[in-house]
Amino acid sequence: MNCEEVLSKGLIIFDFDGTLGDTRRNIVTTMQMTIAELHIPNRSEEECAATIGLPLAECFKTLFPDIQDELVFRCAETYRRIFNENLKTIQPQAFPGVVKTLSILHQKGFTLTIASSRSHNSLTELTRNMGIANYISYLLGADDVKEAKPKPEPVLKTLADMHYDAGETLVVGDMAVDIQMGANAGTKTCGVTWGNGTRKELENAGATFIIDRFEDLIEIYK
Repeated sequence: MNCEEVLSKGLIIFDFDGTLGDTRRNIVTTMQMTIAELHIPNRSEEECAATIGLPLAECFKTLFPDIQDELVFRCAETYRRIFNENLKTIQPQAFPGVVKTLSILHQKGFTLTIASSRSHNSLTELTRNMGIANYISYLLGADDVKEAKPKPEPVLKTLADMHYDAGETLVVGDMAVDIQMGANAGTKTCGVTWGNGTRKELENAGATFIIDRFEDLIEIYK
């Protein structure tokens, strides 16, 4: 694969959960604790993990298609509280190679940003705790947009605010919604296989590139 023409101009938009941060245990544990506290039917780890990458309200709507809006609100509020409590004992970590690779890309002059379905404040805290905040020029959370992934708004807003064109940009993520978001905005896309989506799902979503190690971003560029 040769994506020098994609990366040479310098903007890379990363998903966070499952791409930069290994948060699966935090998310699934918190989701199941939320479900238990609100006395609604349990869902398996696989069912919970399959919703990672969606806005929080959409996660619960996907798990419970007939859920009432009022209960969705309670689920989201309960989830946020429990997630913050769980951070005291379950601290998410950056995936192998993330910190070093982001440092190298930053030194090479790439503009690195994040577009995530979690809240802006959560992104600020987690990137700081993982030691990658200094490499990220722009954070965009679910509360910063009206239409979340797979809609293109997160990418289009990033492009407008950072003054880049879609043709200069690569969107990197682990789920089909990340790939669809980038494609809908007209960018090249890169799927990663260590997160919550499968290679087949990334291929079916139309990923321009698929990598198995975070360091492969540098190897592709070379």
